[in-house]
Amino acid sequence: MGRLRGFAVGAVLSVVPASLSAQQTGDTQQGLAFARQACAACHAVERGQPSSPNAQAPPFGAIANTRGMTGMALYAFLRTSHPTMPNLILEADEIANVAAYILSLKGGQ
Repeated sequence: MGRLRGFAVGAVLSVVPASLSAQQTGDTQQGLAFARQACAACHAVERGQPSSPNAQAPPFGAIANTRGMTGMALYAFLRTSHPTMPNLILEADEIANVAAYILSLKGGQ
């Protein structure tokens, strides 16, 4: 019984990284379009945009260049409500697209 349980846990864990990776892929152009529509009122979403309309909202370039920023970190953040942000309910593909766009800004402002 113990071996079977260990095998089952191992099998499940071997699938988890693949499903997490799938959530990290997205379309950067669709992510930019969504960001322009839903995020630009508060955040600087364009490459090279110097500051956000709302001084409390970090520019997407700064988010992208945060040490350790990954698609999974963005996915987790965007799936969680935050008191300083509107409570947006995003579909998984919308999150993947926005995360892909944000990460495309890495290395530049």
